[in-house]
Amino acid sequence: MSFMRVLASAWDLEPSVLLGSFLLLAVYLVITHFRASRFLFFYLASIAMLLLSLISPLDTLGDEYLFSAHMIQHLLLLLVVPPLLLLGIPTEIAQNLLQWRFAARCESILGNPFVAWFLGVGTVWVWHIPALYNATLESESLHIFEHLCFLVTSVIFWWLVLAPIKEHRLSPTTMILYLASAGMANTLLGIVLAFTPLGVYPAYLHPADTLGILSTLRGWGLTPEVDQRIAGLLMWFPGGIVYVATALTITFRWLTAGEYGQQSASRYGGN
Repeated sequence: MSFMRVLASAWDLEPSVLLGSFLLLAVYLVITHFRASRFLFFYLASIAMLLLSLISPLDTLGDEYLFSAHMIQHLLLLLVVPPLLLLGIPTEIAQNLLQWRFAARCESILGNPFVAWFLGVGTVWVWHIPALYNATLESESLHIFEHLCFLVTSVIFWWLVLAPIKEHRLSPTTMILYLASAGMANTLLGIVLAFTPLGVYPAYLHPADTLGILSTLRGWGLTPEVDQRIAGLLMWFPGGIVYVATALTITFRWLTAGEYGQQSASRYGGN
């Protein structure tokens, strides 16, 4: 059987992921009264990216074979799914939610840029501590908890950038600093991972090779050392580019449209 056919058989239809995705979509459709709009496109894209990261062969490769595949999965959960989800929430829905006193109170705390930044950035660093990272590969429940932490804290982080209610976003100048510093932290983590001594993440040294594809991967030059370097570079460059590109977009819009700064000025640093 060819490598691609073997890989195609590696879909992991985890019930908890499928159920969670279905509930996210069902609740959204009920709240929006099944209205099709541009918001629905973004929301569906976030669900699609969530499924791609958690049930596709990428999940199997990341869990059993390649640190780099696991890194791609993490980047999807951190930098792709949360922004798309927030872009998929209509302003009216967010406003109605924040009329609930408990939700408004949580937002006032978690919407503090220092809290949101340290939750978003700190969670990524903590879960890549070797002891914790290796533990997630040995415990499915801990692994699920890790992914939930990534999703929740990343939504909190990106809320201040892409909140459906513009008044709840940071002002452009504050937002640029917020994103740039997160990008620097992301880059630093990538450098650390790329140059960490081989064997700190031992699961990838001698995979069990349940799919019988290890020889193919090694034949492509994906040795444990190369794989770890690629994982670090993925966190370093593509991961950092997302923050930089977002900051540059905000800068461009700010410089070319004066009303942007006025509309997005928030309780944390207006213009």
